[in-house]
Amino acid sequence: MAQRKKTYPWEKTYPADITWDIDISPRPVFSLLEKSAAKFPDNLCMEFMGKEYTYLETFNLANKVAEGLQHSGVTKGTRVGLMMPNCPYFTICYYAILKIGGIVVNFNPLYSISELAEQVKDSGASFLVTIDNVMLYEKTAKLLQTTPLEKAVIGSLAKMLPFPKNMLFKLLKRNEIASVHYGKINIELESFFNLEGKSKPVDINPDDVAVLQYTGGTTGTPKGAILTHANIYINAKQCSAWFAKLEEGKERVMAVLPFFHVFAMTGVMNFSILNGFAMLLVPKFSISHLIEDIQNKKPTILPGVPRIFAEINKFADLAKYDLSSLKACVAGGAQLPLEIKHKFEEVSGCKLIEGYGLTECAPVAAANPLFGENKEGSIGLPLPGTIIEIREIDGKNKLVKEGEAGEICIIGPQVMQGYWNKDDETKKVLKSGRLHTGDLGYMDSDGYIFIIDRIKEIIITSGFNVYPREIEELLYKHVAIEEAAVIGIPDDCKGEKIKAFIKLTPQSSLSKKQIHEYLEGKLAKYKLPEEIEFVSELPRTLIGKIAKKELKK
Repeated sequence: MAQRKKTYPWEKTYPADITWDIDISPRPVFSLLEKSAAKFPDNLCMEFMGKEYTYLETFNLANKVAEGLQHSGVTKGTRVGLMMPNCPYFTICYYAILKIGGIVVNFNPLYSISELAEQVKDSGASFLVTIDNVMLYEKTAKLLQTTPLEKAVIGSLAKMLPFPKNMLFKLLKRNEIASVHYGKINIELESFFNLEGKSKPVDINPDDVAVLQYTGGTTGTPKGAILTHANIYINAKQCSAWFAKLEEGKERVMAVLPFFHVFAMTGVMNFSILNGFAMLLVPKFSISHLIEDIQNKKPTILPGVPRIFAEINKFADLAKYDLSSLKACVAGGAQLPLEIKHKFEEVSGCKLIEGYGLTECAPVAAANPLFGENKEGSIGLPLPGTIIEIREIDGKNKLVKEGEAGEICIIGPQVMQGYWNKDDETKKVLKSGRLHTGDLGYMDSDGYIFIIDRIKEIIITSGFNVYPREIEELLYKHVAIEEAAVIGIPDDCKGEKIKAFIKLTPQSSLSKKQIHEYLEGKLAKYKLPEEIEFVSELPRTLIGKIAKKELKK
């Protein structure tokens, strides 16, 4: 737990059923699965395209894969890449790697060869675990030829499917299945399933590195955040403590967010495994399939990025579907516009709360209470065991007064050790035990935190600071505007001028003049966009966040 020095403003408003100053003893991450397999052996752990895996089955398969990886050369400290969509093998292999002291390196399967090669080289990964999808295998084969990668462990997607889907997949999707020649370099994952599951014991300290999670961080260049077993285990326990009223062993979690992303790794996979929840695995996002799955599979928990909830809001035939099973929905990964929150709660009848985190803190640091006050526009209160401070951004790093704006800084057991092989970058964000997030915000008298914007996204025009989020929130409130993004672009006279990119709702019509008329009187004149561009789509990151870097290009 973060060192206690004083009473904090959030303590007086903390939910009655949650203790802020809890003491969580760190343990190896594999113990999450080990404990739930003992407590809930027959509970559903994963459902994938109709095939079900119990907790005991998942535990046994993870032990078999752990033994197989050891026989293949994985030892303590070996970096092992995971590159696959949400599927049972992801969870099984993730825990297997960590059980024997390997370090998981999460690779985004949609990345290009050059992006993957850079991360393989930077991380020093010598093994890669993937599936026999043609696209993924082609990338794997090239990485084996052009990087220090030594071996690939490849699983069959068809063998994760139930009968008769497994047979139909081989027949109808044979062009998507790679022809793999197995041997010493390409190892068949399923061959491990014939083993006893008795790997050699490895002494794992909670401070050992568990995961290298690549992120743009606060400076824009991809860096591997070093997350220890303690970081990940404690963050899962913090999330569990925050959602204290959820029923252990009974909830069903819709796993639509990709596990290779840190939000889903902790907030979906590890959180579910810790509590004996059932994970309903979604390999690829489709709004129509998601709506059908909610109706048919009855999830009770839906974590997602704002875009997912926005897609649900505008789904044409939504009224025909039953979403009543949902009782806890959590948005993270990007700003949640209030219009999206309000609309979703209206159409679903489920409370949607906003949380906050960064890859560098495993990732969750704050959230609104599920059963308690949600202040509009707030990211909520610090998680148990977490201290959040607002400090000056002028280099002095002094604490600001209540309600004043400054940089959001995080102190807690979930904060990373640093960036892999990047000491200079580490020193920029870790100072005196604090993670400097690069986010500008403030804290009110009740300890609720409000984000104003990313510090690096502040627009300085004619000497005035303008926060894009303020303008975007207003634009989202217009009935004809579906999405909006605001950036600063170079201007010889003003330094920067404001440009808004706008996507209209279907069948809507709106002129630039009408947008200016809508904003006038709601914003100071210097905050009004000088340029407006209508777009059919906004560029996005692979988890659905609007990619402002691409807009600036």
